[in-house]
Amino acid sequence: MNKEADQDIDFQEICFGLNRETDERSLAIFLKLFSRDELLQTLIPRLGDDEIIQLVDQLTAVLRNHLQEEEYHELFLGDPDHHH
Repeated sequence: MNKEADQDIDFQEICFGLNRETDERSLAIFLKLFSRDELLQTLIPRLGDDEIIQLVDQLTAVLRNHLQEEEYHELFLGDPDHHH
């Protein structure tokens, strides 16, 4: 993510627990902030092996539970031409 895109993310809009719409919007902002290259380059080397496995397992489970195979390939992997 580039610096200009980072400026479009307003962390002050994050608020959980008010209502579903706000929670969804807050989660999107939170995940965008979490996936910033600078943060990941700092955080990932500090994670323990078990933390890496737990995080990958949890995120994979969310994808598996909520996406069809075609959606997984198109939306997550960016492979719109995937065929079984």
